Amino acid sequence: MTLLGLTARALTDMTASVTAFSFELLRSEDQVTRAAARKMIDRMMSISAGLDEHWRLLAELSADYPGQGPVDTTAQIPSEGLPRLPPN
Repeated sequence: MTLLGLTARALTDMTASVTAFSFELLRSEDQVTRAAARKMIDRMMSISAGLDEHWRLLAELSADYPGQGPVDTTAQIPSEGLPRLPPN
């Protein structure tokens, strides 16, 4: 349950980040970039709807396994050891 919760949280966070970046791209003066940003926002909305279903099912599973306890939706995935981009 913990692994499923962390996976859903990571996907939710990634979706939010890509959506925010897409909104930034909408400011571009380039028509192609703006069109791509709109398409990406639409895709992220579809993915978010699927993730909402994941969260609903995780909540149901948590209720079915009372010894497991609720899924911790606030847990952060540790970032140490992950590769970093070089500074500009």
